[in-house]
Amino acid sequence: QVQLAESGGGMVQAGASLRLSCAASGRSLNTYFMGWFRRTPGKEREKVGAIGYSGPGLVWPDSVKGRFTISRDNTKNTVFLQMNSLKPEDTAVYYCAAGTSLALDDYRGQGTQVTVSS
Repeated sequence: QVQLAESGGGMVQAGASLRLSCAASGRSLNTYFMGWFRRTPGKEREKVGAIGYSGPGLVWPDSVKGRFTISRDNTKNTVFLQMNSLKPEDTAVYYCAAGTSLALDDYRGQGTQVTVSS
């Protein structure tokens, strides 16, 4: 049974940085894509990043490019999302996910709340 456990969320002011971590347990996900989604009430789920075993990481949408970076540590079965210059519109629950394709539809974590105040 694979479990994904996110950490690193919190409440910050606009312009601050946060680093989300997601540790996988139960099996190695080295052959899987890992990444992040976010969901805001009233909006559809949005993919914000994905990375394969050896990278490079990809981030979406355009509003986070240049501010968010995704990386992974395969020795620790962990994926990270570095979020810089946070904006109030980045407020959401961020979910870690993994899959055999960029759809990341095999495993999903419980989510961690990120709140950015203006």
